[in-house]
Amino acid sequence: MDDNTAATEQTPPSGIAAVGIVLRRVPFTVGFLVVVTLLGIAGGGLWRRLDTRSWFADIAYGWPALQEGRWWTPLSGWFFGLTPAQYVTMAILFAAAVGWAEWRLGTVRTAVVCLSGQLIGVLAASVTVGLLAHTHLGWADRLADVRDVGFTTAAIAALAAVSATLRSPWRLRVRAALVAYVAITFLFESTFADLMHVIAVAVWLPLGEKLFSRTEHGFWPRTRREVRMLAFTGLLVIAAASVAVYFFPGESLLGATEDERGSLWSTLITVAVIAVVADQLRKGKRWAWWVTIGYGTLHVVLTLVLLGVAIGADVETTGAVTVGTALLWAGEVALLYGGRGAFRVPARRKITEGALSGIEPGEAVRTLLTRYGGSTMSWMTTWPENTYWFPADGQRCVTYQRHAGTVIALTDPIGPPELLPDTIAAFTDRCEADGLLPCLFSTTQAVADLASELGWRSVQIAEDTIVDLPQLEFKGKPWQDIRSAINRATKEGIEFRLVHLADQPFAVLAQVRAISEEWVGEKGLPEMGFTLGGVEEALDPAVRVGLAVDAEGSVHGVTSWLPVYAPGGEIRGWTLDVMRRRPDGFRPVVEFLIASACQAFKEEGADIVSLSGAPLARSAGSDDAEPIDRLLEGLGAAMEPYYGFRSLHTFKAKFQPRHEPVYLCYRDEADLPRIGIALTKAYLPEVSAKDLMALGASAR
Repeated sequence: MDDNTAATEQTPPSGIAAVGIVLRRVPFTVGFLVVVTLLGIAGGGLWRRLDTRSWFADIAYGWPALQEGRWWTPLSGWFFGLTPAQYVTMAILFAAAVGWAEWRLGTVRTAVVCLSGQLIGVLAASVTVGLLAHTHLGWADRLADVRDVGFTTAAIAALAAVSATLRSPWRLRVRAALVAYVAITFLFESTFADLMHVIAVAVWLPLGEKLFSRTEHGFWPRTRREVRMLAFTGLLVIAAASVAVYFFPGESLLGATEDERGSLWSTLITVAVIAVVADQLRKGKRWAWWVTIGYGTLHVVLTLVLLGVAIGADVETTGAVTVGTALLWAGEVALLYGGRGAFRVPARRKITEGALSGIEPGEAVRTLLTRYGGSTMSWMTTWPENTYWFPADGQRCVTYQRHAGTVIALTDPIGPPELLPDTIAAFTDRCEADGLLPCLFSTTQAVADLASELGWRSVQIAEDTIVDLPQLEFKGKPWQDIRSAINRATKEGIEFRLVHLADQPFAVLAQVRAISEEWVGEKGLPEMGFTLGGVEEALDPAVRVGLAVDAEGSVHGVTSWLPVYAPGGEIRGWTLDVMRRRPDGFRPVVEFLIASACQAFKEEGADIVSLSGAPLARSAGSDDAEPIDRLLEGLGAAMEPYYGFRSLHTFKAKFQPRHEPVYLCYRDEADLPRIGIALTKAYLPEVSAKDLMALGASAR
């Protein structure tokens, strides 16, 4: 090979070649913008207002055009802009939105979406204002005389349609931003174009979901974080509307906004209060949920009462901002109520009595864990959704969640082993005093035996998979898959990093979140919680995170590891929690991540690694299983298509672990139905009755 040939092969594609690729992928977008530019030059619209031209009425759409029989205007008005500035902004929006849609959907589909979206928007908006003309709505009277041009409605329709092709979390974020934009502009600006945008989104969001959605379906957020972020964004939208109304008053759908905008100080105070509460919603705080849903409901109810009084007494009143804001609050309240399971983080006030008084509960739990040690699942007791019971002596703690009148104590009580019988008895007495039903969930064999001595019953619900590190060597035929994963990662330039996730750059954290949320989005049910953590739990500084990163900085997989404490504060091992892989990334990345983490922890002197227990999965059933065992067996089979617990259990066998049983302890078989409901709510706080019916159907 000569030097000229080598240079030719190494030369990147030329600018002409890149243009050719764009033209082949987005010919509709490019062609439309070329036509718009040529017409703008020919008509002079690129340098002066179009409505000053004598022929403007012949090409502009609107209710007057339909009345005059200009049936072609919904199409002719599509190719023009009203002002030179509009030409520029509309061209940028069209190139970005429609070009992206054409890249993902194809030329024919995108052309159909844009054409239908534009025509439906123009015709439906024209007919709407025409039917409402000469009513008490000044907005309709004003728009009934409007003639307009533009092609933003086609771009909005394309965005609504292409959002169905996205994976979580971006499909929800794009849709939320789009709906927020059209809602605010329509409620507080209410131009003819705003009405067209609302109609286009109302048509192409559900239609795009039906026609183009493949990997995910539905509009509801899948994860607790996405519910919280959506609620957080909703409050910021309400705050932004207040600011926009103050600085840019105008004539809206519901009347003039200038007289209702209030003072600058009241606007700033409102925004500040909303910002504080919104930030607490983002963190899932229960008190912020109550404050927001209470204030929002009160705002909506009072607005309805005022409207009723005004209509009944035939009193003329201005209510543009009040009613518009009430509609935004109604959407926020609906979101908060539907996603109420995502807002269960207690306020975490200081402990007010006993030896631990004045200490924050989460801090007290961590102190007790380092003092007395815990099981492989004990670190889960530090997660923010939990509640705690501390006896007065300050040496013990029971972590629990309360659902459906049932108190679910999570894993073994923390404290001196010799006080365990008294701890269980005292906690049971406290539950009974409050009229609640107690159970112990995910306990070790030692606690299950102790509970049995106190008259409780127990059933194995999972198996903890333990890898002993001192003897760990990836040698022999049983470890062939693991060695292959490590060797392949080396050849492909995949690097293992053991880090604290909170210290990582934004680009890495964003990739980790995206990988996790894509994984959740592919499931048939919402994200699980309780003993199954996510990215938020992995951000704890005490948690270690394994990353598989290639030479370009792309994250292919992520695992998180929870510390396992021995008495005295020494970390004796680590428990696997989050385990995610990028769908289009390095395929054996999970094997590579777990094996690399085991090697790293072994070098640090740890004794064990727990691959954790997959709920409702264990190695083998028993021929003489009791009814509760058969029930759990059936439930595990029903949930397998959704969450793959049994497949996960089989996967972990690659690491040649030993197994330790994990138990549910209960006092009476009659308690089991309520315990089952409570556990469902604990693991799936946002699950709907429809989802549970689907789960039951799959079991049959």
